[in-house]
Amino acid sequence: QVQLVESGGGLVQAGGSLRLSCAPSGRTFSLYAMGWFRKTPGKEREFVAAISWGGATTSYNDSVKGRFTISRENAKNTVYLQMNNLKPEDTAVYYCTADLKLVALESGKPGSWGQGTQVTVSS
Repeated sequence: QVQLVESGGGLVQAGGSLRLSCAPSGRTFSLYAMGWFRKTPGKEREFVAAISWGGATTSYNDSVKGRFTISRENAKNTVYLQMNNLKPEDTAVYYCTADLKLVALESGKPGSWGQGTQVTVSS
């Protein structure tokens, strides 16, 4: 496992934007595929986006395509989730995740989870 810390959550009106950041511990960040999941009290855990260790491959939930962008800067040991045109249904706790294999993230089984950051979108 790798330790993960998310930041950047908050309260925003519908149509607004937020950028989440995740800073893993350790010095092997570039070896990990990274991703974001989200959870609300009334819904199951939901895959949001993932990015390969080199950044060449990205995956998105259909519900966020065209609105959210995942990116990473390995030299800064940071992964981002830029969220634009936010909708009330995007309200959730967002979790940073990591695994040595991208397929583990895409299949919903990442090896490491952060503590989460709350995103609330008002209508």
